[in-house]
Amino acid sequence: MAGNSRDPGRSVTARALSVLTAFDIDHVRLTLTAIARRAEIPLATAHRLVRELEMWGALQRDGDGRYAIGLRLWEIGLLAPVNSRLREVALPHMQELCRHTHDNVHLAVRSGLEVVYVEKLTTPRAVPIISRSGGRLPLHSTGVGKVLLAHAPTTVVHEYCERGLDRHTAYTITEPGRLGRELQSVRSRGFAQANEEMTLGNCSVAVPVHDGGGSVVAAIGVVAHSARADVGKLVKALLPAAEGIRQRLVELDRTELDLLSR
Repeated sequence: MAGNSRDPGRSVTARALSVLTAFDIDHVRLTLTAIARRAEIPLATAHRLVRELEMWGALQRDGDGRYAIGLRLWEIGLLAPVNSRLREVALPHMQELCRHTHDNVHLAVRSGLEVVYVEKLTTPRAVPIISRSGGRLPLHSTGVGKVLLAHAPTTVVHEYCERGLDRHTAYTITEPGRLGRELQSVRSRGFAQANEEMTLGNCSVAVPVHDGGGSVVAAIGVVAHSARADVGKLVKALLPAAEGIRQRLVELDRTELDLLSR
């Protein structure tokens, strides 16, 4: 069903989703006018959709009249398998890594052509980083991203390179051929490293997380200060954590199969 919109071919669902995606990390509170502008829909349409979304709980209105994402949408997001299963399984291993390294620890998955950070743990001694839980960063300039890209289908790698490799620092790999060789190295040695390729002064090291069938379902990594990062020690700490997550995922799969067979 299409309605009044700057794009008459857009459905009501598409316009409602455009209202929700008008919010991001840089725009967490918006006026109705700003929502209409960012969603590219007429103000009257935005008013109607925002009112319905607010009544349902997907949006909430502050005292100054600005809107933010509502609690009910957050509650539904927690039901996603990547949160309710993968994150819960990985969290104890991430906490142990954090205690052992005193650095930032990430759990990430690939969503299309980006890294999505499922969870991030940090300590007072850890270096400042730009990542956040639920945030997205490039694949080619982060340790977890390189792991995920190295184990992605060839078509995904080609599409990613054809889109262009943005330079974030002077050390970012921006040549497709060089990135291809780097990804091959990641697959052969079993870990990825990004040294000051996303943020100057930071080094990230990551390893793949496999499921019971051997597929890479996530990446777990540590971000430390490049001047004191010992890549060998970080890999040595990361590998058993990734294996522990894999074993627990296998156990859960077996339990689910047992329940289904009864």
